[in-house]
Amino acid sequence: MVCPLPSISLCMLPSLNFEQRHSFRSSLKPTSETLQRELFHKFNSPFELQQVHTLVIKTGTPLSALPLSRVASICALTPSFPYARRIFQLVDQPEISLWNSCLRDFAESDSPFDAILLFHQLRSHNVCPDSFTCSFVLKACLQLLDLFHGRIIHAFVEKLGLQFNLVLQNVILHLYSSCGQISDAILLFNKMPQRDTVTWNTMITQLGKRGDADSAYEMFLQMPERNVRSWTAMVSGFVQCGKPKEAVDLFTKMEEVGLKPNEVTVVAVLAACADLGALNVGRRIHKYSDESGFQRNIKISNTLIDMYIKCGCLEAARDVLGGMKERTVISWSTMIQGLAIHGKADEALELFSEMTQTGIKPNAVTFIGLLNACSHMGLINEGYAFFASMTRDYGIIPGIEHYGCMVDLLSRAGLLQQAHEFIKQMPIMPNAAIWGALLGGCKVHKNIEMAELAMRHLHELDSLNDGYYVVLANIYSEAKQWDNAARLRKLMRNRGLKKTLGLSSVSIKEVAHEFVAGDDTHPQFQEILKMWNQLQVHMRLKGYIPNTSVVLLDIDEKEKEKVLSRHSEKLALVFGLIRTPPGETIRIFKNLRICEDCHASFKLISEIVDREIVVRDRNRFHCFKDGCCSCRDYW
Repeated sequence: MVCPLPSISLCMLPSLNFEQRHSFRSSLKPTSETLQRELFHKFNSPFELQQVHTLVIKTGTPLSALPLSRVASICALTPSFPYARRIFQLVDQPEISLWNSCLRDFAESDSPFDAILLFHQLRSHNVCPDSFTCSFVLKACLQLLDLFHGRIIHAFVEKLGLQFNLVLQNVILHLYSSCGQISDAILLFNKMPQRDTVTWNTMITQLGKRGDADSAYEMFLQMPERNVRSWTAMVSGFVQCGKPKEAVDLFTKMEEVGLKPNEVTVVAVLAACADLGALNVGRRIHKYSDESGFQRNIKISNTLIDMYIKCGCLEAARDVLGGMKERTVISWSTMIQGLAIHGKADEALELFSEMTQTGIKPNAVTFIGLLNACSHMGLINEGYAFFASMTRDYGIIPGIEHYGCMVDLLSRAGLLQQAHEFIKQMPIMPNAAIWGALLGGCKVHKNIEMAELAMRHLHELDSLNDGYYVVLANIYSEAKQWDNAARLRKLMRNRGLKKTLGLSSVSIKEVAHEFVAGDDTHPQFQEILKMWNQLQVHMRLKGYIPNTSVVLLDIDEKEKEKVLSRHSEKLALVFGLIRTPPGETIRIFKNLRICEDCHASFKLISEIVDREIVVRDRNRFHCFKDGCCSCRDYW
């Protein structure tokens, strides 16, 4: 039974001044079309709706002339909800469709929880939802990552027999996986009576985000049909899981099947090239991006800057930044950090000044780049000034990374006691990276006592990190304390720790060739060894003496020199010299810090062969040219 509408008259109107009353009464005289234009779309509250309703009655205008979707949105979350329902029941239009329109607006608004509140309102007044109702509320749940209400809607989907609605099933799948309920998502995926590419892409994307590249790739291979989004999701998944080589390889296969990458694909594969150091592939993607008109995509430009920096091409990175019509703080910060790790501290500080002059405020990442720049070049005063400026000038509270940069700055400069005092005064608990920075400074400045102090803290914070034991063992070895070095190696064995092998790669014609320290199984090893011996003759004439102190083993000098000659970066360099034409820059990527002997060797070799050699190690870039290194031996 339809409840009668309340009797509405002019006396029910709110308190109006004389001019407003006169204007309101005058509005009764124009045509209904004018009324609709002037009044029907201007009410902003249930009470104003009643005013308009009064005019509808007095002028004999059909009730359907009211903007019913506005009626719904005005009354949805108020005590006037039943009033709106009575209006809807008097017009020839399904009531739920009117509420669905309101639900959609709420779900897409800045307050998506309003859609969930309206859904509760509908259920409390026995308004039966349909598939669109569930879809809009699920969209709100997805925006809010509201798993609790999402499960409730899922139950309604089952209750209403909407299991075969693929759109609803895909949204529920997306919700579960986005909320971290991968097991529930997989269970739903396996039970779905039908799937489309959206279903598969959702699972691949979410598995990749959670680091399960193997499961994502298995699903990718099982897909009956793949589109560009499918390939992009898998490429992105490999990148997020730390598998850049697999990402680039898959992208190559995507090209082979004739699919053109979109802007999202370009960002993903450029990120993979950055991690892998695949400069040639990155350049090719850059060309494709320009030809496809993607130049205005800021995310692509930022990723290009990062790619060129990580491939050791500072000039190309500068060109990209210079060509950007619009720059974000990410653009500037990426370039500042790039200049820092290439040892261009002065240029990094100049770029920061240029950035602030354009009106862009730095963020926390910007200051990490600035502090790194100061650290890599020993700019103590400048580092302190930037650290203080963060909070004083920009209201940025330093994080653990900023404190780590400061400890690294002081430790590299040999101010080990000052670095220790800085750590003790930190307002936050120092982590392993903080003490690791101090330990690294102790190695450079051969301070055993402070190194042992740092190691005691590292033993408590990160006892399974083999790198710290190796650094301390190096310090002992350089001091000829073989017993202590042996004790550390034994401790590592007892804990099941193995020294991470040095791994270096050099890319030749888009193919990465990898070398492991001490490995003599490479097909061209004898040729590599022969050329290294030839290079050593020239190096010794220039005063080269092998730095055997970096070899931890207590063996004779000849054996130590043999170990040095088989360091992975040396093998990669000589292979690059053999396989590339004269004058071509050789780019090497190493998983660990380059050792002192390799660093001294590469400076001499760059002069002997008249080549530029770029090495990216775990910490920074070294650009060897004409017998010098860009780090100025401060590393």
